[in-house]
Amino acid sequence: MTKSVGQQRVGVALIGAGMIAKTHVAALSAAHDVAKLETIMSRHPERAQYLAEYYAGQTPQFTSDLSAVAADPAIQMAIVVTPPSVRSEVIDVLARAGKHILLEKPVGRTTAEALEVVEICERAGVTLGVLFQHRLRAPAIAAAQLIASGELGKLGLVEIAVPLWRDQSYYDELGRGTYARDGGGVMITNAIHSIDLALSLTGPVASVQAMTATTPLHRMEAEDFAIAGLRFACGAVGSFVASTAMFPHRTETITLHFEQGSLQMDKDTLEVNWRDGRKQVEAKPEPAAEGEHLTGRHEWHQAVIEDFIDALRDGRAPIVTGREALVSHRLIEAIETSSRTGQPVDIPS
Repeated sequence: MTKSVGQQRVGVALIGAGMIAKTHVAALSAAHDVAKLETIMSRHPERAQYLAEYYAGQTPQFTSDLSAVAADPAIQMAIVVTPPSVRSEVIDVLARAGKHILLEKPVGRTTAEALEVVEICERAGVTLGVLFQHRLRAPAIAAAQLIASGELGKLGLVEIAVPLWRDQSYYDELGRGTYARDGGGVMITNAIHSIDLALSLTGPVASVQAMTATTPLHRMEAEDFAIAGLRFACGAVGSFVASTAMFPHRTETITLHFEQGSLQMDKDTLEVNWRDGRKQVEAKPEPAAEGEHLTGRHEWHQAVIEDFIDALRDGRAPIVTGREALVSHRLIEAIETSSRTGQPVDIPS
């Protein structure tokens, strides 16, 4: 049985102090009505102390001692932002201590490892949520509501495009783009957000035929390019293309073609073109949050954190559960397998 939390502010431990940690600290600072950042854990706590300047509340503790975090009764949940290579053991200790887990993507380096993380939390009776914050962008919310209304009719064609650019310095970071640390390249590290969002709107993919590659533009172990033809369980077909070798950098887009109209969304805008000639914009760019230039955009992370805490209080599932996140992992694995074998790959429902 999932352990519940009360209506008081929920004590939070941030596990990991890497690149994304500033965004989480700023999000927790903005979510001060429901959350209190108690502890930041890092292998080198002295190097992580600069993060305190991004938190408006009482300065959190800094530690490298996972067992102390697990034993602290003031902590009810942990946000885990470590590299995927060290997730399982960290989550096992925290879950056994009854701490609920909110996890940065991906859940694991492989589908099997991700499933192991999910089952660890299920056995311990704690809630596992995954930070797929793109679902809480205004265009994504508007798209989900419009699709759910049924006005667009049956889905026929899907386009998922992730045309990104990363300089070589991005992959020169120790372990970046390797199977040992990250579990892969552009798909599991970058495109997984668009994959999750698209699948939340379309339903699962039934089969894929794909190719992946590492272009001459990067020195890295895993792929920086992936392309796949998709056949969805609902009967629609589609395409997926993702790369970090597409210069100049452009925004990700998801385009869905229905019987009565088509919609295209990026991070700021949802555009709907109806077959009867109407054209409308359902969402517009959101204003930058205060301090965004220092921490990165944090309001979507804040929304996920607040939803997770509400879920704990209400006894419901968070917006993205660990099990739901496995759908994206299985698609990535199928694309990799199809590329390796040159054959179509079916994905079990």
